[in-house]
Amino acid sequence: MARPVYIVDGSRTPFLKAQGGPGPFTPVDLAVQAGRPLLARQPFASTAFDQVILGCVNVIADEMNPARVAALRLGMGEDMVAFTMQINCGSGMQSIDTAYRYIQNGQGDLILAGGTEALSYSPLVFPASGVRWFAGLATARTTLAKLAAFLKVRPSYFKPIIGLERGLTDPITDLNMGQTAEVVAHLMGVTRQDADAYAVESHKRLAHAQEQGYLKNEIETAFDRRGKFYDHDDGVRPDSSVEKLAKLRPVFERPWGQVTPGNSSQITDGACWTILASEDAVHKYGLKPKAVIVDSAWAGLDPSVMGFGPVLSATKLLKKHNLGLQDIDTWEINEAFAAQVLACLAAWKDDKFCREILGLEGAAGELDHTRLNVDGGAISLGHPVGTSGNRIVLHLVNAMKRLGTKRGIATECIGGGLGGAMLIETV
Repeated sequence: MARPVYIVDGSRTPFLKAQGGPGPFTPVDLAVQAGRPLLARQPFASTAFDQVILGCVNVIADEMNPARVAALRLGMGEDMVAFTMQINCGSGMQSIDTAYRYIQNGQGDLILAGGTEALSYSPLVFPASGVRWFAGLATARTTLAKLAAFLKVRPSYFKPIIGLERGLTDPITDLNMGQTAEVVAHLMGVTRQDADAYAVESHKRLAHAQEQGYLKNEIETAFDRRGKFYDHDDGVRPDSSVEKLAKLRPVFERPWGQVTPGNSSQITDGACWTILASEDAVHKYGLKPKAVIVDSAWAGLDPSVMGFGPVLSATKLLKKHNLGLQDIDTWEINEAFAAQVLACLAAWKDDKFCREILGLEGAAGELDHTRLNVDGGAISLGHPVGTSGNRIVLHLVNAMKRLGTKRGIATECIGGGLGGAMLIETV
């Protein structure tokens, strides 16, 4: 029989806005900063874990397999098995899901699952024409051949492209993620004012959570090599307003688009870890579970409308467990774009969409905004791609414990035309 799998603890770094150059922490630095205090407070040795699984999308050249590098720096032992996974925005949630399946099937009892991303370390990439020129110069055998190759140089060969910009463009549709948000917004009739109003609410909710200290037990203070410390998500704008956001120009579809820098997720650095345990591990170490993972679901769809990923994946879970939208007390939908989140909510209310795409008998209904992203989301605190899926699961658990709710779903859209969702119940 499948064994129950518990979430017993977790922590993350503050999410820090990218500043136009390499930030104070690499992906592994961030993972270590989040992991050290988390492991130090456990009633078991860090070597007691069966394995480490870490999501990371933009792995830097100096940290190949960041899961293994982080595990070694965290003192988890030379024999600790650790591997890194990449499924774009779903990487952090996939690490939890993989750990969940291992423990459920009896292949482990204690697993550290996380996500890390330093988008400020996204590399600069030379254009293909420049790479070919460098290759020709490097392979020229004689002095005359080298001179001939050198004389073919063009200034454009030295104009680098930000790797993140390339990475956020789908290679099948040639649409960047912002453009896919424009597509789903257009299909579901989401207006610019709707998107801006949602973004303002995200900032206000995060600011309120910070003021009330709701995130203190979730965030670990990070210290850089110069001794500077970081103790809060620094992207929040408490003074945001619809009037201010209305002044911003569309980024991806000018001049009539809905998506602007103000109603999009922020480019951010951050890491998060979650500890998963079997019932045997809970009893062995005297752990106090916060929640149990009930199930997870993944869905694929046309990459041009990848923003609907949460609708498809979460509905899979609901149907499998005979639940409706209103049976879920607390929701976390990763805020890739305000227009994208609102398009998902509109899709659940649309009779035709629910019948033809989701296979339901009619509209699923309206998701109560008071149950959704209660402490803000990626628009206000940022979206370190490989981390966000882990963060929304951990924060869902913490928010449910605080609110006294029983059942929750964390879900997200994933670049490339995917969606992921996880059903959680508090213990």
